[in-house]
Amino acid sequence: MFELHHLSAQELWDWIRRGEVTAREAADHYLARIARLDGPQDGTGGSATDASGTDPAAGRALGAFVTVTAEAARDRADHLGERVPTSRPLWGLPAADKDLYDRAGVVTRNGTTSLPARPAVADHPLVAAGDAAGSVSLGKTASPEFGMSSSSETRFGTTRNPYDTSRAPGGSSSGAAVAVAAGLVPAAVGSDGGGSVRIPAAATGLVGLKPSRGRVPAMPGRSGVGGLSVAGPLTRSVADAGMLLDALVRPTGLDEPEPYALVTPDVGEGPFTAAAVRGEGRYVVGVLDGSPWDDTVDVVVDPAALAAVETAVRVLGEVGHGVEDVSMPRTPYAAAFRVAWEASAARLPSVPGIDLAQLTPLVAWLVERGRRLTGTRVLDAMTALDTFSSALIGAFDRFDAVLSPTLALTPRPLGWYGDDPEEDFRRQCAYSPWTSMANVSGLPAITLPVGVTPDGHPDGGGLPMGVQLIGRPGGERVLLAIGAQLERRLRWQRRHPPAWTA
Repeated sequence: MFELHHLSAQELWDWIRRGEVTAREAADHYLARIARLDGPQDGTGGSATDASGTDPAAGRALGAFVTVTAEAARDRADHLGERVPTSRPLWGLPAADKDLYDRAGVVTRNGTTSLPARPAVADHPLVAAGDAAGSVSLGKTASPEFGMSSSSETRFGTTRNPYDTSRAPGGSSSGAAVAVAAGLVPAAVGSDGGGSVRIPAAATGLVGLKPSRGRVPAMPGRSGVGGLSVAGPLTRSVADAGMLLDALVRPTGLDEPEPYALVTPDVGEGPFTAAAVRGEGRYVVGVLDGSPWDDTVDVVVDPAALAAVETAVRVLGEVGHGVEDVSMPRTPYAAAFRVAWEASAARLPSVPGIDLAQLTPLVAWLVERGRRLTGTRVLDAMTALDTFSSALIGAFDRFDAVLSPTLALTPRPLGWYGDDPEEDFRRQCAYSPWTSMANVSGLPAITLPVGVTPDGHPDGGGLPMGVQLIGRPGGERVLLAIGAQLERRLRWQRRHPPAWTA
């Protein structure tokens, strides 16, 4: 039986614009799915628990949302035409805010109990950009503590992979990815500082795009050590990813002046949506051998990850792209990246009202290590990362895109990261050894849900396996075009988790 969540984001937007469904009807449909599938809310931003402190819906509730703002969503949907012109690029689409970013009047949890539960007083620029584009926020999606982990288990509950609820969806945009994969929102925007869009997208069978540093005005990548984080789309199709990127780059509408951004759209090439829909061009694609973590972490690649790359290589050849091997430059990386990550945690003690005793073991360990860093050591690490970036861009320069697995392993079982913070960090690097280098270099990268684990695989059949394409600086259109070509032949947009029909 047809339901509204069966529509792509583009299709739903078109239906709303043509009056076949109202923004209120769309919001109500998705809110009903959240209430049915996502688990009870306790009113403070997390899943309700019983007297024993456990989730009464464990094994059933997906835990994508920490806060659902149903009343505000319905009010906005009812009066959207009075507040936002219908020309805006996401007009009427249900959406959600990652719970690292403030929405005025709503508590921002940041995945932590270390902060007081006070409503935010102003919107984060990324939240404001979504509103300006015409979207209707249904609430806030789960993230690990301060977004500093790829785990999906927080003090407020567990976010579960809809393909297998005993497994994690990855993070830090864990709730956003689960919400999109399970049909709780048509698409979502996450943020990516070391893989936080691409990791959960790959683990939940989605397209996840990290734009070039500076591409998105609301998160231009200049804040934080190393300028690692940028906002990007999580969608079920490549065309929807292009649509969301257009909205992020021009949140006030395509007919208005371009807002300030460090990277501006290429003149004459049209919007990102057009590149994603047309899927045109023939390119040279490098297949990457090695990862930047090989010298410090035992990177073991699951056969299913290699099989996904082989599938992508086969289809790329059938389409007519040139494919050749490229080796990872052997430039020091791991120690410098670790310093950057620790330094980004060092600022947490200065956050007003924070209780450091309430931090999770991983974040407490990162804070402790970060506070011991000297300015000289941080500057030396930034210099080392700049050297690595130059070497990486030089090695990749002759290619339009470079292909790798997105994740080395299948979606991880809940609890896999453990309680030891150093081992937790090591496992994160071993799980996603190819993602953080795109953040360090500022290059655009996309994950595409090319494969699934086969029947007979030790972890079971049908778990998503993604591949990553890293592009040239400002090369999002090429990534979207290649992704569209792969999607036409592999038709992953028709693949859904069990919750899709629930």
